[in-house]
Amino acid sequence: MRRHHHLLAVVGAAALLAYGASGALASPPTAHGRAHAPDAARAAAPGAGTFPVSVRTRYGTVVVRKRPTRIVSLSPTVTEMLFAIGAGRQVVAVDNDSTYPKNAPRSGLSGYTPNVEAIARYRPDLVVISYDPTHPDLVEALHLLGIPTLFVPAAADLAQTYGEIETLGRVTGRTGAAQSEIASVRRRIAALVRTVPHRAHPLTYFYEIGSGPLYTATGDTFVGSVLALAGLRNVAGASVGGDDYPQFSSEVVVRDNPTFVFVADGAPVAAVAARPGWSALGAVRAHRVVELDPDVASRWGPRVVDLLRAVIAAVDKVPAAAAG
Repeated sequence: MRRHHHLLAVVGAAALLAYGASGALASPPTAHGRAHAPDAARAAAPGAGTFPVSVRTRYGTVVVRKRPTRIVSLSPTVTEMLFAIGAGRQVVAVDNDSTYPKNAPRSGLSGYTPNVEAIARYRPDLVVISYDPTHPDLVEALHLLGIPTLFVPAAADLAQTYGEIETLGRVTGRTGAAQSEIASVRRRIAALVRTVPHRAHPLTYFYEIGSGPLYTATGDTFVGSVLALAGLRNVAGASVGGDDYPQFSSEVVVRDNPTFVFVADGAPVAAVAARPGWSALGAVRAHRVVELDPDVASRWGPRVVDLLRAVIAAVDKVPAAAAG
């Protein structure tokens, strides 16, 4: 599993302050730790397309004074959200992991190892990040340059996803389009959930996000909440000690014998089946090892509909009378 590491470049403020940023400010960070503070899903300025807009984040309050036209997205999920609400034309650069949509202006910028000087070269009037900097230096350095930096964290559930889409709509002047996108995602998810048959005993699954060693996502994660909509139970259970993505024992997977193994790290089915003891798994014998698109599975934006659709398609192949 890819960890969220952040290395910041040392920037001479005098060299970059001449750049400036029109129409926007960001107040200095007020919380440097990972404590739960109000996030980007809670915008302080209501109204459809009205500015200024204030958003409280873990790193302080961001004030966007007018509609941004030079957005830099350092988050693949945020990139998808921005384009989904029609703000793509306002985006001048996205990070090197933003693979969707295809017409997004992909660059060499990194969301994991952000470089302030490289970001500033795009003359952004808004920067959006999703991964916590190891230190708040990134947010603070961009603030010193007059560049607002909006922190949009990984969502814990669909409600937070909808809140983040709404916030992005407000800060981009695309409030109406954001509300339409939220309604569309809600409607499509509801339609999929209605197709899930009731089972006396829920089917079970193991969700793989990394191998060598083996890592999983618990039922307390965003993806766990999505798969629960398909009537599935996670054999990894709930998070232990606050670890939502623990290392997991291969032997325990064999012991628990889940109905499905969902693979979200790109490992081929043949490699999964070849692991010691895994050939005995019911999921392997019944061809229920399901390869998921790693990009879709790792993001919490509008394409969560595609993730749920793929999972439900697998579930539909199991007779309603079957148990885990």
